[in-house]
Amino acid sequence: MTSFILMSSKLSDWFKERLGLDDLPFFRTPDYMYKVDYWLGALVASAFIYTVITGLILLLYYNAQAGYNSTEFVINSVPYGSVVLYSHLYGAYAMIILAYIHMFRNYFAGAYKKPRELLWIIGVIMLILTLGTAFLGYSLIGDALATSAVDVGEGIISSVPGLSIFIPFLFGNYDAGDYGRVLAWHIILTALIGLLFVFHFFLAEHYGMMPSRKVKDKVPAVYAKEEWQKFNPWWPRNFVYMMSLIFLTWGFILIIPNAFAYLNGLPQQLNPFLNPKPAPPPNSPAAAHITTYPPWFFLFLYKIADFTSDVVIFLFIGVIIPLIYLIIVPFLDRTEYLHPMKRKVFVGIGILIVTYLTQTTIWGDLTPGVEIPVSQQVLVYLPPAIIVALGLAAIRPKTDNKGNIKGTIGPITALAFILVSSLFIIAGIELLANPTILTVGVFIPIAGIFILTTKKIAPIALNAEQRSENASVSEERAPEWKKKLAEGLVALLFIYAIILAAQIWTIPATGYFSNLFGIDLGLILLMLGEGISLYHYVIYRK
Repeated sequence: MTSFILMSSKLSDWFKERLGLDDLPFFRTPDYMYKVDYWLGALVASAFIYTVITGLILLLYYNAQAGYNSTEFVINSVPYGSVVLYSHLYGAYAMIILAYIHMFRNYFAGAYKKPRELLWIIGVIMLILTLGTAFLGYSLIGDALATSAVDVGEGIISSVPGLSIFIPFLFGNYDAGDYGRVLAWHIILTALIGLLFVFHFFLAEHYGMMPSRKVKDKVPAVYAKEEWQKFNPWWPRNFVYMMSLIFLTWGFILIIPNAFAYLNGLPQQLNPFLNPKPAPPPNSPAAAHITTYPPWFFLFLYKIADFTSDVVIFLFIGVIIPLIYLIIVPFLDRTEYLHPMKRKVFVGIGILIVTYLTQTTIWGDLTPGVEIPVSQQVLVYLPPAIIVALGLAAIRPKTDNKGNIKGTIGPITALAFILVSSLFIIAGIELLANPTILTVGVFIPIAGIFILTTKKIAPIALNAEQRSENASVSEERAPEWKKKLAEGLVALLFIYAIILAAQIWTIPATGYFSNLFGIDLGLILLMLGEGISLYHYVIYRK
């Protein structure tokens, strides 16, 4: 292991000298930032890169003039075509989920504040482009679910006065199985994401990752250039850590869909989420017996369309207002503090956005295409708003002389808070559904208990978060025995990866068992990613 470390060190120095890596204007990283929550953007980038690579491979075989038949050809006749197609689909899913996590993590951390406003705005635009690109890519399959999704999208656009002329420009002759125009837009939007990603990446490297609030609790939360010199250079430590994240991400993207491909007889309502295989073609008899769903990442939007027959109102509620808010929030939130409890209004709005997005997505899955009366909409969306408003208003964190929040929290206290919150939600929904003296009499004391519990637990919970944050700034010294154990695990993982790689080519290139190739390749990448992560621990951990 020691000789391997020396060899890798010499190789690293060779690249550093030849490529001038010390001169790159990239962020020098402190020790405490080598944790996944600081590198969520790298996970999104990993999923994007994987999806682009597999998309280019699929482009070699896909015939846009016969979308469904071409998809079936890739799955059944192209060597390991199903592996590439299924992982391409789930790579896009992973990118969307990780982009949401990345965005909301930065939202609640206040990472949209000065001087990162432009970085935030570009990120929001990239998320919108990602959703649009994924929708178009989903449509290229040409099955009953995809054509139904495009039909609804076409219907929404054509319902807006004056926009119907753009339908042929956007979708072409898709209803006849010709997806040439859809494919063109899919590639164009992907290229736009790539261009914005380059700009986004260099801005992120310029400002650096968001420091811990223990270090910088006010804007501008950036390290000065003189502070950078104390940190680890980008090459090779950041590169090594990033490679471990890339391989781990790619491993899961490969394993999950190829494992799902072996599951047969899934209920139809699970198909859009847990079955990467295409649905029947739109004109087949089997298509009449399936429930048509939009892509899962647009379930919320399609459900909002069930709230009103006025498309303009629908677009304002589901698209325009949330998008405008996310773009201008850096200019609305002008407070200099980063702590969530000093930005209660914007934190509350963020909590409601996440809550409503989740609620409406689940609702769209359970009742697709079912019209919802206004009274039922109020019954679903009002309680979270009340809970968030009362909860944030009740929080009055106690601080010591240094401004730190005092208190500790235990599991019994946390369990009690969850129980009281659940009772409060149930009582509130029952009150709205049946406003009687009895329900009012039950709701008022429970609401009082909820407010008192929130006031009691909030300072404690916030203090626990503050202590965790304080501990994260200084990296604990790793015991020598742990490093020795990690060295052995690195060797073991690489041996297993080599053994698996040697026998992976015996798997059939087509047919049912070809997806074993995707599972095994995913396992190899997971082992490489974990091995590199352990190598990072051995070499760079103090």
